[in-house]
Amino acid sequence: MAQALHSIENEPDHTVEIVVHITETLGEKQREELVAALENNGGITTAEFCPLRYHLMLLRYDRDLYSSQDVLDRVKSQNVSARLIGPV
Repeated sequence: MAQALHSIENEPDHTVEIVVHITETLGEKQREELVAALENNGGITTAEFCPLRYHLMLLRYDRDLYSSQDVLDRVKSQNVSARLIGPV
């Protein structure tokens, strides 16, 4: 899975990053599909799994559009069990 580097300096002040724990063990294709589905959502700017810790997902979103609970609900809507760990 390709990794992308993001500069925090280029992020708007209203962008927040959270960590979400995914309960299921997902294969690479499932992880890619989950990332694509979440990033195609207007307020979620970045979704990526932690390298070598594929049960943890980093999600960056626009707090003017969503709350952390809204983002968690978006993850769960993709038929995975997930829980919010907290902000980064």
